Amino acid sequence: MKTDTAKERGVSIDLFERMPAPFGLIRYGVAPDHPRIKGIITALHKVLDKPQVRLIGNVDYGTDLTLDDLKSHYDAVVFSTGATDDRALQIPGVDLERSYGAGKFVAWYDGHPDFPREWPLEEEKVAVIGVGNVALDVARVLAKTGDELLPTEIPANVYEGLKSNKALEVHVFGRRGPAQAKFTPLELKELDHSPNIEVVVDPEDIDYDEGSAVARRGSKIVDQVSTIIENYAIREPKQGAIHKLFLHFFENPVEILGEDGKVVGLRTERTQLDGTGNVKPTGKLTDWDVTAVYRAVGYLSDNLPSIPFDDQAGVIPNESGRIFDDGTHLTGLYTTGWIKRGPIGLIGHTKGDANETIECVIEDMAAGNLLDPAEPGEDAIVKLLESRDVPFTTWDGWYRLDEHERALGAKEGRERVKVVERDDMLAASEPHKVRKD
Repeated sequence: MKTDTAKERGVSIDLFERMPAPFGLIRYGVAPDHPRIKGIITALHKVLDKPQVRLIGNVDYGTDLTLDDLKSHYDAVVFSTGATDDRALQIPGVDLERSYGAGKFVAWYDGHPDFPREWPLEEEKVAVIGVGNVALDVARVLAKTGDELLPTEIPANVYEGLKSNKALEVHVFGRRGPAQAKFTPLELKELDHSPNIEVVVDPEDIDYDEGSAVARRGSKIVDQVSTIIENYAIREPKQGAIHKLFLHFFENPVEILGEDGKVVGLRTERTQLDGTGNVKPTGKLTDWDVTAVYRAVGYLSDNLPSIPFDDQAGVIPNESGRIFDDGTHLTGLYTTGWIKRGPIGLIGHTKGDANETIECVIEDMAAGNLLDPAEPGEDAIVKLLESRDVPFTTWDGWYRLDEHERALGAKEGRERVKVVERDDMLAASEPHKVRKD
């Protein structure tokens, strides 16, 4: 909600966060070597520093608080829980050992406390399925050396894992062509910034039909991405690079091959453009010599307790942000972000979602169509959490954790070292002390 509007109407906003630290996707979904994107935290600080906004962290919806609790304390509730699971890839072999969901790998290298501290990086030839920025992040991290990533915020366990990574070849596969890739130009160019990575594109994969040409003419980003890929295909081999990162187009993965329950290869079917920018199969199969596969085909949101959910689309049913159940708006309940429209677009694209949703809240407020909470006072929710012995964190607690992580980094000549363990984050944050009657 716009700050001026909040001031005029006397609105206060409580932001509940499941993790002890704020910033969600930026902290746990953006690659550590992307400081430009992580810089968005600076803008978020300006929002969370405002007196109308209160951070209440380390609180799990459905466990620590229920829907009835929220409806009893707030005039409106907005669900923006994002997406954390990996979307399923419907081909044989996905359950083999060494077949991984990319989201879990991202959570590991970003130091998410709810995921394992170790990751097996024993394979020399690795496949990544997908042609979006997550696929690029996974491929880039796999192709870099641990020492290249050491100056970032990665914790010690991630550095040790990447330092022992044995991957020499990383193969990225997409079923369509360069003009249909979902990369962004900056991320695609970034592959070439590492002296240890040689990006390889087969010139035969540079192909466009009329639909592709229309897409290039209609989008500067599509044209830039296509041009960058073309340049990778025609340039001379990079001297001194110890890792190769292959971008394969027109190769549709149809099976992950296995022996003794483990990945031993990836089978793809060659495709060709059909004139519209889409592709059709050719029947030509290729078996690729890889022994690990990372599936970067999208994220999937979690089903929330007591909230309607579209299992197929992975979103909360809504109209412009108003939550609907069997055609009826659930009074006072709203949604925004990936849980609203699916995990597509960049971080900045969620602004439009938020604006649309909050316009609905304002309209319903003016019409008197919000909730009628029994305990609307700002202290009531705090007393409820206290009564349940929930050690919640605060915005002041984030500043303490931030200072602690920066101090850890200073000892190593880095900006910060991310704290991984939940208990360690809580200790540094000094969570709200619960009452002891």
